[in-house]
Amino acid sequence: MVSDVHRLQRAFDEAELRADTDALNALLADDFRSIGEQGYVLDKAQWIGKFTEFAYTSLESGEVEVSFYGHAAIVRCVQRSNSTWRGQDMALTVRVSQTWIELPDGWRLAGIQFSSLAGM
Repeated sequence: MVSDVHRLQRAFDEAELRADTDALNALLADDFRSIGEQGYVLDKAQWIGKFTEFAYTSLESGEVEVSFYGHAAIVRCVQRSNSTWRGQDMALTVRVSQTWIELPDGWRLAGIQFSSLAGM
């Protein structure tokens, strides 16, 4: 089961890096929510829609840890990324927490939260 969630977490990172909105639509739960490092909340449509003004140039997740709780899994990791948003270059290092849920048709990402890591 850990390998399934690890595989999905890597697939999510790849879909983000490539701005693959079809893959993201399939990976995210219908009621998905993202909480950004400054507290903003995006739903599934907003998350997928961000790629009209946002693009990753690099994205790497490390220190990945997975914990299971019945039909839910929490993935914690450190993510380093370079991106552009509205023409501005950004470089971030954040701690990420993902909540994956097992539904009848497979695992879906229900929530993600970011916290900045200062000095990294």
